[in-house]
Amino acid sequence: MLDFLKSPIEALQDFYILTGRALKSVVRPPHYIDDIFLQMDIIGVGSLPIIILTGFFSGVVITMQMSRALSQYGATGQVGMIVCITLVRELGPVLTALLVAGRNASGIASELGSMKVTEQIDAMRALGTDPIQKLVVPRLVATCTMLPCLTVISDFVGLLGGYLIASLQLGLSGSQYWTAAYQALAYNDIVQGLLKPFVFAFIISLVGCFYGLRTTGGTQGVGLATTKAVVSASVWIFVITSLLTRIFVNLH
Repeated sequence: MLDFLKSPIEALQDFYILTGRALKSVVRPPHYIDDIFLQMDIIGVGSLPIIILTGFFSGVVITMQMSRALSQYGATGQVGMIVCITLVRELGPVLTALLVAGRNASGIASELGSMKVTEQIDAMRALGTDPIQKLVVPRLVATCTMLPCLTVISDFVGLLGGYLIASLQLGLSGSQYWTAAYQALAYNDIVQGLLKPFVFAFIISLVGCFYGLRTTGGTQGVGLATTKAVVSASVWIFVITSLLTRIFVNLH
């Protein structure tokens, strides 16, 4: 009667096993440093253009929308505060994570899926190399290192975009905008803005690896694994950000 629950429970169990093995392998030699730097380049540097573009226009849109509402109360000078809080607390980490998930969870799943269906992972095991150590750990470490950095860049570029609109359209001076933005930030916001991308990085990398390593059925299976990885990572990003936001709101 409960057979339909068997598959998702088994998948969840396999995911926890993969997570445990990956975390254990992080501190265990050998450390494939070259692979970690290669993945940092692919995940971090490769994602920079889309992150900068999205961050900039997020700041621009928030400023334009909020200035309209604030002008009704004569509080246009506070637009820097609202842009800063919105980007640093919530929008920066979530948007950056979703873009990295779309770009890299899919890439990881398709790469590992292709290796799985062409039996390269079996060959690796036969040669005595642990696939978790060689394939999963470098991607996990690289994503956890680069995603907080990308989020900081996205937040800063978003604030720059907001400043452009505030100065050109609203006539605010640089000191008005940046002082309001700086004074709005509390330590709680900074911790929240850096902790979220770190947690999201775990999800993105491990979900991508999980679906990649479970791929079956040739090239069609690779496509299916890629789609599942992006959808699952995106859904979990929203679930986790809701939980973390709830925790931080209660800490105030």
